[in-house]
Amino acid sequence: MAEPSNTISRRDFVFQTLSFLPLAIGGVSLIGEARAAAARGDYTPVYFDNDEWKFLNAFVGRLIPADDIGPGAVDAGVVIFIDKQMDTPYGHGKLWYMHPPFVAAPAQLGYQLPLAPRDLYRQGIAAADLAITKKYGKNLASLDSATQDEALKALEAGTLDIGAATPAKAFFTQILTNTHEGYFADPVYGGNEDMGAWKMINFPGARADYTDWVNQYGVEYPYPPASIQGEGT
Repeated sequence: MAEPSNTISRRDFVFQTLSFLPLAIGGVSLIGEARAAAARGDYTPVYFDNDEWKFLNAFVGRLIPADDIGPGAVDAGVVIFIDKQMDTPYGHGKLWYMHPPFVAAPAQLGYQLPLAPRDLYRQGIAAADLAITKKYGKNLASLDSATQDEALKALEAGTLDIGAATPAKAFFTQILTNTHEGYFADPVYGGNEDMGAWKMINFPGARADYTDWVNQYGVEYPYPPASIQGEGT
């Protein structure tokens, strides 16, 4: 979880997540009307309904809240990235083997649930928000930030029971992973609005050549990042 609420700092979060490749998980360009609508504040989700959208915004917003170091995940368009990914081959579970038997297995063996990501989101959000409402008297989006953090920590630890069909840890990990991807991916995929995450960590992006700077440790890269479509060049 990210600060502020007795959690790791944004800087620690960033360094811990640099092991995740800043690549999108689907092959569909998501730039254009969706991002323009997001900038106007009138983006309409393609996959998620209104209640799911509120839950997702609250969830992702607590994973990476905005602060003086860099943009929050919501401002960076991560929720749009996730929404659009639900209608790609990835979202439909077409990128890996999805046939029985489905058995419990160590995490290093990869995804083991019978649910495609879009189905895990749909079932998981409904189950998690119901469990949160029962425990705290309000759904996730209606809780204050400190209580939201508490609820998400319980999901992460697997101590909040949301049912066997959507294990809490697997559900939390799914959203956390997609948040990493949407936050650090090239803006062409819908997240990392204005390359804010790249600017925060001084990442050059899709520039063709920056080898002269690779071994200059502690030296700030002097040029702005560039996206696949040429933004920032």
